[in-house]
Amino acid sequence: MKEPSENLNDVMETDSSEERRLDRRKRRIRNQVIVYITAVILLAGMVAGANIGVQSLLDMLRTYQAANANASEPVIDIKEAEDIVEEVIVNAAPPEEEIATEPEVEVEEEPVVELSVLDMIVENCIAELTLEEKIAALFIVTPELLTGADNVTRAGDTTREKLLAYPIGGLVYFSSNFSSASQVREMLENTRNMSKYPLFLAIDEEGGRVARLASKNLADNVGPMWNIGETLDPQNAKEAGVKIATYLRGFGFNVNFAPVADVIIDPENSPIGDRSFGTDAMMAAEMVKAFVQGAKEAEVHSTLKHFPGIGGTVTDTHVSMAITERSLEEMRGFEFLPFIAGIEAGVDLIMMSHVSSPNVTDDNTPASLSKKMITEILRGELGYDGIVITDAMNMGAITEYYTAADASVRALQAGADMILMPESFEEAYIGITEAVQSGKITEERINESLRRIYRVKYASQVAE
Repeated sequence: MKEPSENLNDVMETDSSEERRLDRRKRRIRNQVIVYITAVILLAGMVAGANIGVQSLLDMLRTYQAANANASEPVIDIKEAEDIVEEVIVNAAPPEEEIATEPEVEVEEEPVVELSVLDMIVENCIAELTLEEKIAALFIVTPELLTGADNVTRAGDTTREKLLAYPIGGLVYFSSNFSSASQVREMLENTRNMSKYPLFLAIDEEGGRVARLASKNLADNVGPMWNIGETLDPQNAKEAGVKIATYLRGFGFNVNFAPVADVIIDPENSPIGDRSFGTDAMMAAEMVKAFVQGAKEAEVHSTLKHFPGIGGTVTDTHVSMAITERSLEEMRGFEFLPFIAGIEAGVDLIMMSHVSSPNVTDDNTPASLSKKMITEILRGELGYDGIVITDAMNMGAITEYYTAADASVRALQAGADMILMPESFEEAYIGITEAVQSGKITEERINESLRRIYRVKYASQVAE
């Protein structure tokens, strides 16, 4: 038997321990209340279209603290609030520490879905879209394909009306759309202001023979990538990426369909030729990585093309089907290397070629319509989770075998996110709409692509 004094000490220690436990529990409850309040404020602000930053949230919490200064329960310290707000901004979820009524009872944790501010903006944007708007957002088309005009050099009432009816994901421009520097800037600025949602304004500005602005003497041509590859110095590729992206951004473009990541295997390959960095896959990988890094510094989204690589073919997919006999193992050790390097550099878009690889896919399905190539290899094996866009769908390798609607539906089913220049925008749009309505494509599948698209579009705004 214990002495009375020992029993009293035990009771006092127990009471003290219980008080500390209750105090900790109260603090946890207050912290979680603050977190939930903050999350609600943030979500409400986004729904209202407000731009609520970290400082605004902290100001709200300071007001909350002042209003509760005389409360019987101590209000959370502002330093704790700052820490919590920062956590909400990053995770948009309650703290992982759970509230247990009894310390000895093990409470099963509920899975926590972490949402960043960017994630919440993206989800909010997608939630506002109708099905028709979601489908339109998957397309990048020429201004002529959108408006029906023969040659677009300005954005007027027709452009405004069409963008309202079809809030497309983006527009791609060619040399025929340009006449002067001021005309290009005005056309792009007006187009951007007419769109309800952010637009990709894209161009093929590789340098050398494919340089839409430079060919009109509206910018200095950095020359073919082949010449840069011959220097064996990735810094030259980075400088080219910076230079091209800088003048593109000055005109108002935010997406460049470059660099070419194909490695020349067949010396008779003329469709790519000097557009490639060369015949050495390792060297090309370093060049591609540097180019992407340079463009990223100048805040223009690069596009690696043309996966899985068309340097081993001689047929131009603009005209007809191109077939490569390369095996998957051969591609892994050669063609894939520049794409892997570009992914590591944080490239935002990868363009699928229309090349057929029967030794990989077991049939002649073009890569742009192949689930094996897009979902299993590019996403699964190479770990790429950015935007996958098809090459132009008005090319012979597609139009000779598929309708605009069929090709677009197949591309989405294969895992592509964006459809570039279908032969008929209207037919492709209707085809995807009917595919969703019939259940061939789920609306959630469309949402998956929209998440990738809008994460890229809104990322820079959140960073600011």
